Order: sequence, then structure tokens, then C-alpha cells
Amino acid sequence: MGRKIVLTSGKGGVGKTTITANLGIALAMLSKKIVLVDADIGLNNLDVAMGVENKIVYDIGDAAENRCRLKQALIQDECFSSLYTLPSAKSIEPNKISSKVFSQITEELSQDFDYVLIDCPAGIEDGFHRAVSGASEALVVTTPHISAVRDADKVISLLSSYSIKKVSLIVNRLKGKLVKDGSMMDAKDISQLLRTPLAGAIPDDDNININSQINKTKNMKDAAQLSYILLAENLEGLHNRVYDCSYGYRGIINKIRNIFRG
Repeated sequence: MGRKIVLTSGKGGVGKTTITANLGIALAMLSKKIVLVDADIGLNNLDVAMGVENKIVYDIGDAAENRCRLKQALIQDECFSSLYTLPSAKSIEPNKISSKVFSQITEELSQDFDYVLIDCPAGIEDGFHRAVSGASEALVVTTPHISAVRDADKVISLLSSYSIKKVSLIVNRLKGKLVKDGSMMDAKDISQLLRTPLAGAIPDDDNININSQINKTKNMKDAAQLSYILLAENLEGLHNRVYDCSYGYRGIINKIRNIFRG
């Protein structure tokens, strides 16, 4: 049986969808079978992030209302045959898919996949409850900003009332120079503050956003790409390392470079 992991934050705009997409790709590169589930009913973002929005025939709403078999709603990735997306539904009211039905869907998917990654909608209302109810593990996404950290703290407290076996933290959009200068909290500091183990640290990178996944190639050298590989390997239990976002700003040569960069 596969692992059912919800990616949540409570706050919108911290990069959950982008992280869900890129983590799925990174796990697929480790030869794992992955399905990405868009739990934000009424909005379609995950299919856009994965570049499959034009391939949708059926969606999670069709599967929930038995208009198709669940497997018919899955969209296979062009580059990785082991990576699939279950898109959200635009033409259905969110309350039409109950937490019970959603949990049945993720449970069925876990029979065929190593990982079921659930992209949780923003907020802590019905959409949050539905998404978390279908998971057994949680990855809480935050950025190094005070408001996001506070929201992450609230979500971590809320998760204790669910049947979640393991909660870990991902810190997104870290700026190495600011971390090194002490102007921005480091991922490990945030992990200690929230009393939650750190699963990954993702550097701020304009090349990776909702419309641009990590390169679907096995030759990964970019900092953000490497951070996702480390995150995937962490989940697999291969090590307990996260990307050091301030590494490139250490040493005398880099200090000189930073002076000229301003």
C-alpha cells in the first residue's frame, strides 16, 4: 500500500502546488509510481503546473459521481510513465465531494501507487478537512515570512486532531544571501520554532513556478532541482539531509562576489 501524503499550509501563495508537482517529478525520477491529486475542488491549478490541462477528459468529480472509473480520470505524464495526475473538477460544487468519498478515492489510489500526493486547498475550512481526511501523512509548507510561519503553526496544531501518523515541514522560497546575512530565518530555525522535523528546504528560484516544473531530465544541476531531489530522497529514507540554501554565499570569494552584486 502506498503512502498518502497531503501538502498543506493553511495560507495560500506559499507554493504548495509547485512543490507538489516538482516533488512528484523528483520521486518519479527515483523510479516510484506517483499520483498527484488536486484536492482544490472548483479550481484547476495542479493540471496546469503539470502541463496536462489540455488532456483532461474526466476529473475527480466524474470519478466521485461514478461517471467514469477512477483510472479513466488519471492523466499520465509524457516524460515519466510512472507519474499521473488526478485533476480537480470545475463543474461541480465542492460540497458534492464529501470527505468520506475523497478518502475512498485516495485509499483506492494507494493500492496502485507508491505515493499519493494530495495538493490541499488554501485555508482551514471544508477543503482542508476533505484533503487531510484522505491522507495518513502531512507535509506542511511554509515560507520564511512571519505570517506564513504563524499559519503553519496553526495547521500543525490542527493536524493533531486527525489520523495523521507523521507531520514534516518544507520551507520554501529561501534566499541564501539573506539567510547567510541573518536577515532571513534558516529552515532549521523554523523547524525548531515549529517543533516539527524538517523534510526539505527549497531555495527561491524564478525559474521554478506554477507554470514551469523542474526539468524532466535526469541531469539535474540547478539548486532548486537538487533541493527537490534531496526532499524526495528524504521521504524515501535514503538520508536525512536538506538543501543548504546559504552554501553558495560562504567563503571569501563569494563574499567579494556579493559585494559587487550589491
